[in-house]
Amino acid sequence: MYLEKLNLKGRTALVTGGGQGIGFACAQALGEAGAKIVIADMVPQRVHDAVAQLTALNLAASGATLDVTDSAAVEALAAKLEDAGGVDILVNNAGVAKSDVRAEDTSDEHWRFHMSVNVDGVFWCCRSFGKRMLGRKRGAIVNIGSMSGYIVNKPQEQSFYNASKAAVHHMTRSLAAEWADRGVRVNAVAPTYIETPLTKFGMQDAEMAKVWLDMTPMGRVGQPEEIASVVLFLASDAASLMTGSIVLADGGYCCW
Repeated sequence: MYLEKLNLKGRTALVTGGGQGIGFACAQALGEAGAKIVIADMVPQRVHDAVAQLTALNLAASGATLDVTDSAAVEALAAKLEDAGGVDILVNNAGVAKSDVRAEDTSDEHWRFHMSVNVDGVFWCCRSFGKRMLGRKRGAIVNIGSMSGYIVNKPQEQSFYNASKAAVHHMTRSLAAEWADRGVRVNAVAPTYIETPLTKFGMQDAEMAKVWLDMTPMGRVGQPEEIASVVLFLASDAASLMTGSIVLADGGYCCW
């Protein structure tokens, strides 16, 4: 009974930013649970490589080049995939973090870059894929937020990033409230520092890495598959009563 709730056979899952890191791990987890995977990434080579890796694991996978900041492109992909049967699970993973810029030194371009990808991109995807889920009266959306939406990180300065992830969390709750009675669940995961290309700048800085680890009760960074496991749960029927939840996966960081 319970394991069957994690079975995603017959469903199609789209993962933005699925070409590497957390996104790729999510794609693999959902694929192993039986879903057909669509990798969406703005870098064509990453799309190609990710699809090849999943296919080599005997998972059903296809890909699409997508810039989530282009609302027209997002809408076009949603329409195309709807014609092919539709997307049942959407994982909004695409995100950016060019940190260690003080607020007073943050340019308009730097601010807009983070908001465009981390906030606008998530909403464009929720809007385009979500309205089609609403039409079918079923669907699950999982947004990748951050513990930075709860706390202010240190020692790096990144007000722009923190604000963008707090927006993702509240967007998640707002959409969940609007869509709950129409069959579409919207949840989010708020990870700690995860060992991916986005965190290399900190892990390669001995002083910064020490602060990160000292502030984490578990004393370590997370791995992409640890976030993917939470995403799989939220996307599945095992989480059928959950919507509007922001699930912290932070190694205890927010306890202190």
